[in-house]
Amino acid sequence: MATTLSFDISSEYSNLHSRFPNHKKGAPLIGITGNFSDGNLTLAPGYYQSVVQAGGVPLIIPPYEDMQLLLNMLDSLDGILLSGGGDINPLFLDEEPKPGLHSINPYRDRQELMLVRLAANRQIPILGICRGIQIMNAALGGSLYQDIYSETDGTLLKHSQDMDRAFASHTVDIAADSLLHRIMRTEKLPVNSFHHQAVKSPAPGFRVSATAPDGVIEAIESTEYKSMLGVQWHPECFLLNHDKCMMPLFGWLIKEAKSFREAKRIHKRLLTLDTHCDTPMFFDRNINFAARDPQIKVDLHKMTEGRQDATIMVAYLPQKERTEEALLAATAKADQLLDEIERMAAMNYTAVDIAYTPADLFRLKRDGKKAIMLGIENGYAIGKDLNNVERFRKRGVVYMTLCHNGNNDICGSARYNDENLGVSEFGEQVIKEMNRVGMVVDLSHAGERTFYETLEISPLPPVCSHSSCRSLCNHPRNLTDEQLKAIARKGGTVQICLYSGFLHSSREATICDAVEHLHHAVNIMGIDHVGIGSDFDGDGGIIGCNDSSELINFTRRLLFERYSEQDIQKIWGGNFLRIMEEVQKQAGR
Repeated sequence: MATTLSFDISSEYSNLHSRFPNHKKGAPLIGITGNFSDGNLTLAPGYYQSVVQAGGVPLIIPPYEDMQLLLNMLDSLDGILLSGGGDINPLFLDEEPKPGLHSINPYRDRQELMLVRLAANRQIPILGICRGIQIMNAALGGSLYQDIYSETDGTLLKHSQDMDRAFASHTVDIAADSLLHRIMRTEKLPVNSFHHQAVKSPAPGFRVSATAPDGVIEAIESTEYKSMLGVQWHPECFLLNHDKCMMPLFGWLIKEAKSFREAKRIHKRLLTLDTHCDTPMFFDRNINFAARDPQIKVDLHKMTEGRQDATIMVAYLPQKERTEEALLAATAKADQLLDEIERMAAMNYTAVDIAYTPADLFRLKRDGKKAIMLGIENGYAIGKDLNNVERFRKRGVVYMTLCHNGNNDICGSARYNDENLGVSEFGEQVIKEMNRVGMVVDLSHAGERTFYETLEISPLPPVCSHSSCRSLCNHPRNLTDEQLKAIARKGGTVQICLYSGFLHSSREATICDAVEHLHHAVNIMGIDHVGIGSDFDGDGGIIGCNDSSELINFTRRLLFERYSEQDIQKIWGGNFLRIMEEVQKQAGR
């Protein structure tokens, strides 16, 4: 592959910054759903006044159903407030109406159910109030009572009351370990709850955070570290009586909206590269990369929703027999997978393209396209033919892991390597050939002996495209602190893997665990030697960052942890691209 020897990453980032200036000022824009009835669109003043008081700019969302208009609007919003109103049509929830059902509005229902799903896919902060909590819960897979008085057992409070809504009508009990408790700082809260529909069971990824004394659910919140919270009462009404006791709820929404707005700004100005995904493994399942395909974690829709610019898709080969026939089959399989990646890009040429150099990545971002780079996971793909290294590089492969789970003819693996094998004589030739042709050496999956021997053999810095820290999770695929220090001394980088088993040993891992591994790597190696390699579609995906649409959540966590924009630029591919550029330039000399 030809390389651009004059390429300079700092200049490319400066060009991006000039295209997307650093506008930090301005209040976040909050969309508020309007109440449509009798041919009129109305909104009680408490909603928009509370948003203004909390520091946001309110925008009323009318109940239109044009998908493209909705998407355009969502791109500009920093947060959403789902307002109260009439009952929800049970037909939209695959139920027949019960006698207690009151007036419904199918126009509003249909649009708001769609709105919530689209907003949730884009990680937009949402606060649902009264009907809003019910819409949010129903849209995301939870169930509702059409009428709590006829559908529940036991004695209920009078939830549907006639008193002034600016005053509390009963109390709710708030879970002590909940987000709602952190916001309101109390376990018992007087509220003005007026309803007869209610949440029956929370949607997947949500928990109950408050209940009335009779057990009726009064608040739900995300369990996936997402900015989604719903309350059954009307906090906006208190402000009309000059009572600011509920303003912390609106303050929470504005704070989350500001964080989301800042993350969007950063993703405009920076190139976001995920250095490892296994999506081609699914190409034989009739997936649709142009759609939001539930079979895969990386597609054009999810990349757009998560504001991800680029990913390195690998041709993954499980380690099998090392007979001559099996090795030839492995090489053929690698070529087939690379063909399929190129075919996918060609089918979606208006939105995605193959990138071969760092310069290509920046060009495609400027052109508004997503970028795919090619990688190979497992040097088993080259068999025993050294010529395959150059051939794959000429195909555009930017890196190759020397092995996978199990030893091959190149080296010993981190798994199933009882002999403690290191780099073979053939493997030494492979590493030197990779240096010569400009292919980055990837040490993810390599055994410790292989790791250290490679550092001695290769004059150019290697990478670990998807690995984590063994001191935090004792897994043989993870790197010890000494390995982290050694690869940093060599000028390489370690991309934290979002695979649960590499992040926590006793429970399902969360986005907070991944950030902890990143912190640890930064403390050991320095900020210039870290990044993110999700391993999506290869078992990667954790609570809070489970696919490409949720990658912006990782940026928000980095902002919360006070990483600077320059630090985030390095984490989201800047460090990795520096090494790729060095390796490719060396080959061009």
